[in-house]
Order: sequence, then structure tokens, then C-alpha cells
Amino acid sequence: MNAFRADLHCHSDCSDGSDSPLTLIHLASKAGLQGLSITDHDTMEAYTPELFQGALSREITLLPGVELSTEYSDVSVHILGYAVDIASTTFNAFLTEIQKRRVSRNREILANLARKNLPVTEDELTHFASRLEGKKTIGRPHIAALMVQKGYVRTWQEAFEVYLKQGACCYAPGKKFTPHDAIRQIHAAGGKAVLAHPHFLRRGFVLRDLLALPFDGIECYYAKLPKQQERPWVELAEKKGWIATGGSDYHGAFKPHLSLGCSWVNEETFAKFFLL
Repeated sequence: MNAFRADLHCHSDCSDGSDSPLTLIHLASKAGLQGLSITDHDTMEAYTPELFQGALSREITLLPGVELSTEYSDVSVHILGYAVDIASTTFNAFLTEIQKRRVSRNREILANLARKNLPVTEDELTHFASRLEGKKTIGRPHIAALMVQKGYVRTWQEAFEVYLKQGACCYAPGKKFTPHDAIRQIHAAGGKAVLAHPHFLRRGFVLRDLLALPFDGIECYYAKLPKQQERPWVELAEKKGWIATGGSDYHGAFKPHLSLGCSWVNEETFAKFFLL
């Protein structure tokens, strides 16, 4: 029997992945994973009774997860929340508020595109997303896909690189919660808060301030990063007594270079999220 492996960072078509939650279960089984956390952006819609039943039938243990979009000093900071009570009314209200802010952000992006003579209406975007499988948290991936359909760009990747990524001409940050807000909400819902992919935080004072927050873990093992880039974060986690987490950040066809399970944690690490 293969050694236990769990991928704690992947996305379904409930946010910006291309595969349904049940497809992720199938892919996880095919990849030889025994544990999985679907960490969609600002939504936990993936966690249906059908998903848990599908995981059970394939002997995969699900760890409820979410990736929250926050901002600190104009820097985008992603916070992973694990073992959150998916029935928590206060946490779900928090997610609803994030979704409202996402809608406002989408409108800003569409206005920026219009100024570049690349009109996309909100009705077009809503109709386009509604025709795709799965529940949808509408965001930049859907705008990018619609731009391809309208012939504004050749590929989804081009839409991001030229117009939609942070720093691009039509990007809009929107109004986001702070990392501290996210951590507080995760803890209030019984979960554990983890700083996502710290490897890409370039501004020293931002990282310093974040590492002073009451996190429970930090994402050390990420995607296909070389071991030498991961090791300093493992050492930091050991020093602070934090959980050293990891995952692929799988998005399916939207990030085809990343396969589910290309980064993972062992059973000992996975089990820490189930401890009170």
C-alpha cells in the first residue's frame, strides 16, 4: 500500500478551477491520495453531502477548506482555513459579504475593460457563467474565458497577463478584508488558519507583520517549487510551532502544468487538523 499523502490546496469549478468537486475526488483517487482539501476561493459550496459520500466511497478523507482573499498594505494575502465548521452561520455570513465585494470588484474590472474598448457587460458575464457546469463564484477566470469567446484575446492566459493579473491595466483590487479579519473568522468557526504560499510575498515588512499574527500554520510545500525554496519555511514553522502544510494549488485546465498531488503532506501533518 502506498504511503499516506494528502493534497491540502486545490480548486474546483465552484471558484476558479476547471473540474467539479466530484471530479477532484476521482482524480485524487487516481493519483493515489488518501486525503484532500478543496480550498476554493471565498466559498465552501463544494462541500455537499454528495462530495462526502463520493470521498467515502473512494476511501479519501476530506478536510473542509477554503482560501480567503485578503489584503494588507496594498498586498494581496491569501489565508487558508481548514477544519472550519461548514454549517457555521457567522462564517457563511462572512463568506457572503466577501462574495458581495467580489461582485463590486468584477464591476470595476468590466469598467476598466470598457475603457480599453473591450466591452463585457455584467449580464453577459452572468449568463456565460451560468452555462458552465457547477456552482460558480464569478471572478477573473470567467471574465478571461468570456474575453476569449468574444475574440478579444487568444487564450485565457493572455487575458490574465495583459489585462487581469495584479498590476495589469484592467486589474482592480476591490475592497478586501484584512488577514486578521480572516484569521478571527476562521478561529470563531472552529478552524485553523494557515498563511498560503508565503514564497511569493516580496515586501519584507509585510511578511514580518504577517508572521506576527496568530496563524496555526504556514504553507511550506507548494506546487512544484524546488526543495531549497521550501526548506526555510519548514524551519520557520518548526521554530514557531506551526503546522507545515502543503498542496498543489491545482486548478485543472487553468493551470495545466500543476497536477493534483504534485505537492502534499503526510498523515502526521494531516491528522493535526482534526485535533481540537
